[in-house]
Amino acid sequence: MSAASQSDEHSRTLEDEIIRHAQELGFAVVGFVAPSDIPDTEQPLRDFVELDRHGDMSWLAKDVSKRSHPSRLWQDAKSIVVLGMRYTPTGDPMERLQSPELGNISVYALGSDYHDVIKKRLKRIGRWLSEAYNCELKVFVDTAPVMEKPIAQMAGLGWQGKHTNLVSPSDGSWLFLGSIFTTLDLAPSASQPDQCGSCQRCLDICPTEAFPTPYQLDARRCISYLTIEHKGHIPEEFRSAMGNRIYGCDDCLAVCPWNKFAQQAAEAALAPRTELVAPSLPELAELDDQSFRKLFSGSPVKRTGRDRFVRNVLIAIGNSRSKDLIPSAKALLDDPSPLVRAMAVWALAQLMETRDFAALRKRYAESENDPDVKAEWLRQNDSI
Repeated sequence: MSAASQSDEHSRTLEDEIIRHAQELGFAVVGFVAPSDIPDTEQPLRDFVELDRHGDMSWLAKDVSKRSHPSRLWQDAKSIVVLGMRYTPTGDPMERLQSPELGNISVYALGSDYHDVIKKRLKRIGRWLSEAYNCELKVFVDTAPVMEKPIAQMAGLGWQGKHTNLVSPSDGSWLFLGSIFTTLDLAPSASQPDQCGSCQRCLDICPTEAFPTPYQLDARRCISYLTIEHKGHIPEEFRSAMGNRIYGCDDCLAVCPWNKFAQQAAEAALAPRTELVAPSLPELAELDDQSFRKLFSGSPVKRTGRDRFVRNVLIAIGNSRSKDLIPSAKALLDDPSPLVRAMAVWALAQLMETRDFAALRKRYAESENDPDVKAEWLRQNDSI
């Protein structure tokens, strides 16, 4: 056997071993790519930032050059192993939108925080690789300036759809991604071509029209961004469209036709927690900081903080059209957080009779010290 053949045989065996270890740890798909084969995304990313489509996500503007190509993150890396773990929902997430008195939390956040789950598994694979093959490596799970979706496409896991998310031919839209950068020289997988065709269901379903054109997202209009990343008051133009979505949005993912090929998720740690599937809005509105932290311990929801989360809950209460939820909103008019008080005002303006709301405004508006909350009282008074 020639030296080249021996090298190819070794490389194939090593890749098979990596795939086997990954599958044993719950990863459904694995691909390989060399950093030199990955296109530079600096200009599209700069265009995105210059148009302010990143909103409050200042880290995107800070790390444009480093984020745009993996070699700038770690120049010694010769290969990237990209891994995907399923979080396929058991039913149609869109059905929960039909229960306006219940909260709707995005599928990915119903179980344990995927960052923690996946990173522990990647470290186990990394420990084995470094000990068995004397290599250097770094592991990443959405916590460093890594453009994971285009890298995953080049590694053969799928393609970036018109909604800018990864679409997998075997798992639709329901994959968590992680990556291992390594000094090992691994044979690359075949990249995936775009297979969206003429379909644009993901664009048409978006409640806030967050896609200016196919393959482009304006995060400032995206409900996932607004309910999770946005730190301030949610613009009034998006509140009604939010419905009962209190953390994230699955609409553009859920309607993808490729989901019909998605296989059931098997990772127990990512299984939905019963108390987070369609929770009661009045109960969520009662959360203080301590009870919020307790309820969402180990959940990605926890990182939004209580005030932003209750802000979202109050918008859902306003959208419920249920007068039974008026007491829940009223109870928060004296909340310490201006974010919460302002959305309590908005919710009550949606639910109360005009005369009753005007009386409430007379009682609270004059004593309100926060300019944004005061403006909300005046704005809602003008609109009723």
